[in-house]
Amino acid sequence: MKQTISTKSSKKLADFLDKTNLHKKDFAQMIGVTLSYVYNLIDNTIPFSTRSTTLERIATVMEVEPEIFEEYRLPQEPILIDEAVNKVKTALKTKKMKVIDFLKSFPRNKRLDIVDILRGAIPVPIDWSELDFMCNIIGLSKEETFNIWENRFKQVLENNGMNVYSNSELVNKLLDCAKKYALKG
Repeated sequence: MKQTISTKSSKKLADFLDKTNLHKKDFAQMIGVTLSYVYNLIDNTIPFSTRSTTLERIATVMEVEPEIFEEYRLPQEPILIDEAVNKVKTALKTKKMKVIDFLKSFPRNKRLDIVDILRGAIPVPIDWSELDFMCNIIGLSKEETFNIWENRFKQVLENNGMNVYSNSELVNKLLDCAKKYALKG
């Protein structure tokens, strides 16, 4: 017989899964853990996670702040949510789309990355087809999607040592070409 470790966090998670009818297997995949781990969390057979990453992923899927979990401790390094992530979150709210429904729009192997984007752990993809797919789901226009991509593209160039200002003529030519491609038919 398994020993139970009662926590309020386990109850919150169990209530959420019941309320949303989200299958535990899908939830486990969305937060990057095993199915048995989710069962152990909700059955109180293990202590609720204290790992910031796991708690932030759980909170992102539940659409709550991670601080609602008593086990959560603020990370030592601040999480910076960039403008593109805020635009995606705003579009979700405007469309009145639940994070779970948004996540279910993606192939299973991409859902964890989307959760990590929403919680600010990784940036939006620079891959145009991936970004376009994501923005299409939330109803952003091609122009809005391109603006997000353009900012992300410049970030990548700068992070890899290019001064986009001193190379503005080259960067602008690249962006003009990319814009024609992205906004075509």
